Amino acid sequence: MEIQTREFHNEDYDAAVELWNRAEGLDVAEGDDRETIRRFLGRNPGLSRIATDGATIVGAVLCGHDGRRGYVYHLAVDPKYHGQGVGRQLIDECLAGLKRAGLARANILVANDNARGREFWRRCGWEELDGAVPMGRNV
Repeated sequence: MEIQTREFHNEDYDAAVELWNRAEGLDVAEGDDRETIRRFLGRNPGLSRIATDGATIVGAVLCGHDGRRGYVYHLAVDPKYHGQGVGRQLIDECLAGLKRAGLARANILVANDNARGREFWRRCGWEELDGAVPMGRNV
């Protein structure tokens, strides 16, 4: 088994959504439709990543920025590949891309009830933001 990583392309959408739907603690919601992801990838070329084992996608993550902060969304790794460093590698590649783009900080959102996910992110060096409350609004 040799895991390869590469840029996330529009053609990866169906396999990525299937993986995201199987991932514990990850919700596919509004804004995750094919057209919105296509626009996101176009605005953030080279930052989102895919991990493959042969022709099979085993990991996917979205990454982008607004010019000030980087954002990482929807990291998922097929459970058969957990513990092999696939998630960490994808995140390291995202952060390297953000650094090349001139950014110094990135943010993520992790569901309060996703203890396993929160522990993964802590192990990867991320910190919880005291005093920050995620908020959203439909436009």
